[in-house]
Amino acid sequence: MFKEFKEFIARGNVLDMAIGIIMGSAFTAIVTSLVDDILMPVISGLTAGIDYQDIVVNVGGASLKVGNFINAIISFLIIAFVMFLIVKSLNSLHKEEKEEVTEKECPYCKSSIPVEASRCPHCTSKLDNYKNANE
Repeated sequence: MFKEFKEFIARGNVLDMAIGIIMGSAFTAIVTSLVDDILMPVISGLTAGIDYQDIVVNVGGASLKVGNFINAIISFLIIAFVMFLIVKSLNSLHKEEKEEVTEKECPYCKSSIPVEASRCPHCTSKLDNYKNANE
């Protein structure tokens, strides 16, 4: 059992996962600080100084902290939007060049033929009015 555990730990994907979790928690601290320390005070200022944490509803002797729930929802939406912007910007950095389409499919025999072909070399069908399905 110790040997199996040692092999499990020695795998690269376990180390990658650990690094991902550590980086994720560090990044969470940054985004949480952005939301709590910068964006939420601005939102509070725009809403005439309403502090949502002060909203408490008493129901049958229990205090429901509705304000904390509203803050959590707003924080979630802001964090999700920030993550969306980050992923979108990273995806644009890694944008791969589109491959030039050089072949199309014959609509009659389903063979692969050059894009410029006006007749299919396999079934000899005329392709003048046929447009490439990949365009």
